[in-house]
Amino acid sequence: MSDDDAWKVLPHQPIQKLEENLWFVVGSLGGTAPLKRTMVIGKRSDGRLVIHNAVALEEAAMKEIEAWGEPAFLLVPNGYHRIDARRFKDRYPAIKVLAPAGSRKRIEEKVHVDGTYDDYPADADVEVVNMEGVNHAEGAMLVHSKSGTTVAVTDAIFNMPHAPGFGGFLVKYIFASSGGPKLSRLARMALVKDKAAFRAQLEKFAEIPDLVRVLVAHHEPIDHEPKEALRKVAATI
Repeated sequence: MSDDDAWKVLPHQPIQKLEENLWFVVGSLGGTAPLKRTMVIGKRSDGRLVIHNAVALEEAAMKEIEAWGEPAFLLVPNGYHRIDARRFKDRYPAIKVLAPAGSRKRIEEKVHVDGTYDDYPADADVEVVNMEGVNHAEGAMLVHSKSGTTVAVTDAIFNMPHAPGFGGFLVKYIFASSGGPKLSRLARMALVKDKAAFRAQLEKFAEIPDLVRVLVAHHEPIDHEPKEALRKVAATI
């Protein structure tokens, strides 16, 4: 087994149990960069788990997840969030790896993909959707809980605080990624292909009647007036 395949744990925070069927973890990307990454786990109505944007955790945390339910579906939400996908597939050989159709080729450079987001079996509690305006390069997960609906995206929206140092300078001024909910400069250039469709997608999320939060891959949950935050980001596109 190569070092790339070995279970490699970077620093991460404890699991946050946001809802009865929704867990969330914030982890590091290593090095000195201020960028964080997140993993979202939704529990389907049949008790099986859907893992969005896999992050390798310490063994005790992984055992806690396994005790909660069977890791059945691994969503690799775009072609750049695949770091731990192979590690999860090796740990859970039966897990079904799903990818947005437009990112499948890039993701398969790292891990075998069993199907696209269109192959995800429908469930009342955990939905998987293709996002509009991105040429099927990124998808989202919706988790319906007792308190309301959570939308999990990846690079479609950043919610990073400004950070000190040179890394913080790069993120703030060069990549235009920090400073509250926003579409980063890189995502604006590389992800969004149809601005009108992408704007409409964010507005559609904002229209979800019981929306309680938006979870992003970098970093913090948008849980204060999430509908207004989505509309503000949409207005900048």
